[in-house]
Amino acid sequence: MPFQYKKVLVLGATSGIGWALAAKFVENGVSVIAVGRRQEKLDDFAKQYGTTGKATVDTAAFDITKLQEIPKFAQDMFTKHPDIDCVMLNAGLQRHLSWVEPEKVKLDDLELEVFTNYISQMHLTKAFLPYLQKQAPTPTSMIYTTSGLALVPILYCPNYCATKAAVHHMVLAMRQQLKDAQSNVKIIELFPPAVQTELHDAKHQPEMGDKGSSMGMPLNDFTKEAYEGLCKDGDENEQIPVQAVKSFMGFDSWEQERQKTMMKLAGAMKK
Repeated sequence: MPFQYKKVLVLGATSGIGWALAAKFVENGVSVIAVGRRQEKLDDFAKQYGTTGKATVDTAAFDITKLQEIPKFAQDMFTKHPDIDCVMLNAGLQRHLSWVEPEKVKLDDLELEVFTNYISQMHLTKAFLPYLQKQAPTPTSMIYTTSGLALVPILYCPNYCATKAAVHHMVLAMRQQLKDAQSNVKIIELFPPAVQTELHDAKHQPEMGDKGSSMGMPLNDFTKEAYEGLCKDGDENEQIPVQAVKSFMGFDSWEQERQKTMMKLAGAMKK
């Protein structure tokens, strides 16, 4: 089945997973508005994919940590592109954190990670969701890129894991709230494993040295599997675990039991 939506706003599209999926959308005839902080990267994306003729490409430079500017940004995007039917929240950062020597913990880095990976995602959701709801009964969606680390934390970046777990929990509740309200907005969560991107390269996590950029699943392989998941029908594309997240990290096993317990609790609360 082809991807259901026709125009996707991709936040965090200047590198890694965001860039790769934005490119995949265009290659499959889906129009894209690529968003990120680095204008030069956006220019590169537009130059590379904006002339394919398969779909339209637009770009917008924006820093999602500027919370007060988010409502105006959302308004501007939907004024220029009223036919956006999918918003993908992919921007994020990862930093090393060890509590062995607490005096060396950089609280500014910790706060920025929480701010970028979670708080800004909630501000973006509040800003964009009403525009998608107004398109009812036309199907629309919001896609959240979390991580397999939302399910199972690892030791070298525990704060990153905590932020992704926070988004995962919020998405689980948000999805059911909107389903109960028979909303036209589908809530989709994409769970990458470790992927070979700049997220954990030497520049962003010097503690890992040169090993970081080659850690994990090749980006092209990830993009292929993730896009295939996004193209599934019905409820099958609400949660898209990729590669190791399915079995090794527990999505297909204990995470399903956990979500069943969540639904039992939700049912009990309704009573």
